Amino acid sequence: MKKAFSKPILAWALYDWADSAFATTVMAGFFPIFFKQYWSAGSSTESTLHLGVGNALASLCIVLTAPLLGAIADRSGLRKRFLVLFALSGVVATAALYGVGQGEWLAAITLYAAATVGFMGANVFYDSLIMAVAREEQWDMVSSFGYALGYLGGGLLFAVNVAMTLSPESFGLASAAEAVRLSFLSVALWWAVFSLPLMLLVKEPPVPGRTYGWAAARAGLDQVVETFHHIRSLRTVFLFLFAYWLYIDGVDTIVRMAVDYGLSLGLEDKHLIAALLITQFVGFPAAVAFGYLGGRWGPKRCILLAIGVYMAVTVFAFFMKEAWEFYLLAVVVGLVQGGIQALSRSLYARLIPADKPAEFFGFYNMLGKFAAVLGPLMVGGVTAASGSHQWGMLSVILLFAAGAVLLLRVDVAAGERAVRGG
Repeated sequence: MKKAFSKPILAWALYDWADSAFATTVMAGFFPIFFKQYWSAGSSTESTLHLGVGNALASLCIVLTAPLLGAIADRSGLRKRFLVLFALSGVVATAALYGVGQGEWLAAITLYAAATVGFMGANVFYDSLIMAVAREEQWDMVSSFGYALGYLGGGLLFAVNVAMTLSPESFGLASAAEAVRLSFLSVALWWAVFSLPLMLLVKEPPVPGRTYGWAAARAGLDQVVETFHHIRSLRTVFLFLFAYWLYIDGVDTIVRMAVDYGLSLGLEDKHLIAALLITQFVGFPAAVAFGYLGGRWGPKRCILLAIGVYMAVTVFAFFMKEAWEFYLLAVVVGLVQGGIQALSRSLYARLIPADKPAEFFGFYNMLGKFAAVLGPLMVGGVTAASGSHQWGMLSVILLFAAGAVLLLRVDVAAGERAVRGG
């Protein structure tokens, strides 16, 4: 137990506690509501399209840069520095949302996209550092522990922010709008402060023959090409990445578009925010439980279970009309969301070469974020074309189904033998 929760592991996991405040308060919670009700001047379907495009463009930036930056980081031993750079840019952009005035939807979506790039870019290097702080047999539990702390930390700050918006006068604030804007500042501060343990206590693994500057960039570009061919030759990795690309798109799209969907059905924002809080606090023990189940049943089986739950959630959402139904969905999603994310990360770590973690996780994050280009655009596009938010959300089930079919074909044991030998 002492080794399982060593200082480097705790420091690494605390970064999930830090940046999950952005995922919860900004990405899933206040931004979609504030964007639709305060910043956006268009119709409901138009604001949904703008939000989908903003999410898609942010994801596209990571798609285009993550593999190359990951390769450069592996060559130069600069994973932590890249993490700091992206995290700092996310912190600054999040804080800047405080100053965006009513009706300024373009400035709001631009800053949001920049903050999202910082959030996702930092995670490329954060994910890869799991291989530096934990042994292989610990990855399922350590990865789940990180997500569990993320749910708890993000939920705690979100609870404070919700209290601020429900009773702004108790905090000396003039209005709920001021409380929401101040919440963006609190997220930036939280993200910055709780990133410090990782910066101080997690050591960059030594890199033999490390290079810097333009030499690292050229070597990194060559390595990206080589890694792409390597991935194609590693059938298990290739299949898993394709499956992950599809099913994690469904997960990310539901996270980013759920509140917008609830608003479009006429549900009150207070119910939507309360449901998100429930998801966070259900997600904390559920992520830990999935880590335990992953060790006993294997991560692949647990991921397939979570995909099945998400498919049922998507169908149920199509028929949803009442607030209590949104609460029910929040509980069910909380049971599986952290687990599918954590076990996907730990399963992938088993399938890749141990000496190229950031580079391979660059492709992992690239495909995950490229999927997040497709999903929000799919929801926004189908919604705009059909005039129905329900059909837009239901389209996500295709991604879950296709991802499950491909994941069933992933032979984990063969993949481990291919990169470890034996």
